[in-house]
Amino acid sequence: MQCAISGEAPQVPVASRKSGNVFERRLIEAHIAEHHTDPVSGEDLAVEDLLELKSPRIVTPRPPNLTSIPSLLSAFQNEWDSIVLETFTLKQQLAQTRQELSTALYQNDAATRVIARLTRERDEAREALSNVTISGGGGAASNGDAMQVDGQGLPEELVAKVDETQQQLFATRRKRPIPDGWATDDTVSSFDIASSTDPLYPGSTNVSVDESGDLALFGGTDGVAGVYSISQAKVIYALKCGSPVTATTWWDSKAVVATSAGTVKVFQGEDEIAEMGSHAGAVTSISLHPSGALLASAGADKRFAFHDLESFKTVSTVYTEAEITCCDFHVDGLLFFTGGLDGNIRIFDVKTGASMAVLETGAPVRAIAFSENGTWFAVAQKNSNSVSVWDLRKQTSIKAFDIGSAVHSIRWDYTGQFLATAGNGSVTVQQYTKSSKSWSEPFKKAVSARDVAWGASANSLVALTPDGGLSFLASS
Repeated sequence: MQCAISGEAPQVPVASRKSGNVFERRLIEAHIAEHHTDPVSGEDLAVEDLLELKSPRIVTPRPPNLTSIPSLLSAFQNEWDSIVLETFTLKQQLAQTRQELSTALYQNDAATRVIARLTRERDEAREALSNVTISGGGGAASNGDAMQVDGQGLPEELVAKVDETQQQLFATRRKRPIPDGWATDDTVSSFDIASSTDPLYPGSTNVSVDESGDLALFGGTDGVAGVYSISQAKVIYALKCGSPVTATTWWDSKAVVATSAGTVKVFQGEDEIAEMGSHAGAVTSISLHPSGALLASAGADKRFAFHDLESFKTVSTVYTEAEITCCDFHVDGLLFFTGGLDGNIRIFDVKTGASMAVLETGAPVRAIAFSENGTWFAVAQKNSNSVSVWDLRKQTSIKAFDIGSAVHSIRWDYTGQFLATAGNGSVTVQQYTKSSKSWSEPFKKAVSARDVAWGASANSLVALTPDGGLSFLASS
């Protein structure tokens, strides 16, 4: 008998009840203590499964070649030669393994370099394509050069802020009452021109009013933006932007101005406190996230970027397939919408930058505005007299209004009752009555406007005139 582990005659032989193999007791017990299996068959094996074998104890005679000193020396020499040969073989195998590892590491390094080079070339190609699109005038033909959309996720702390804001706003939106003192249909229907200013900033295309309803922010092609106090009837701050102003918004008490140079500037009073963005061309639209922690900028270079307003750093950039003409965050802050020169509205996940859906409108999108009900958004198209209201759940248009002239801008009030429009021939207000589920037009005034914004409690409208002045509409 020979032990299945050592290959020698066992001193205390035992047999496995599972496999029937013979083992040296001390060896098999050590194996069971560590592995709990039969070393031959791999089956579970316990000490109780060993059967002791009885055999007469036989002293193994010493081999004849180990009975003299010369024979022992010869055996030792043979063993030494075997060890030397084995060591040489191991050294050869080690050298070969090192060579294979070196080759694998070299190939990995080469692959990493190739990936880095291709990534750099891809970014350079995108930048070049953006510049070509801009230098070519941004026409419809340029939109044929499709660009891959790949999202870049936000940092974890901003993702948490987006989720927190969405949960808070979504939970309270349906139960939120109309604030005291808010405008009624009678108030809106009695609007008239209360006052107007002289041309202040020629070439202005956008006006924003702060939460107080007293400060209007707008700028023109001369690279200067102004903060106009409605109560004082004068410009209280002149903001030097360095390039023509293309878009404006308020961030609390801070003025945010986008320029044709591809940058977004933040002002506290008259002082510039930050500059963000590096669009290859004009910034066409900006939007503030409901949390106040993020600012989005979109440009003619077919991309939009999210900027962290705490660090004033760009935290995400996403390329689209067409020049972006307008953008807006959903009122809950979880989705981001862009309108394109190709007539498509693209919906993105704010947290990941991933594309969620594409809605076709049939013509270049001029403006997008969300209702506070969270399910409707209004869309205006370039060179179109109509404004359409879309249902986000159905992803289709549910209502359209013919304003009678080309529409430039659309704005919902805070309650979602009134939709103001600014066009070449008039400023109008469309009203939705929830109780009767019907639409009406309580106000229409023959005032040519490039943009319009609601005043405090929707009791007034601020219209930006084509010559760069302001007209104030309020109850007489």
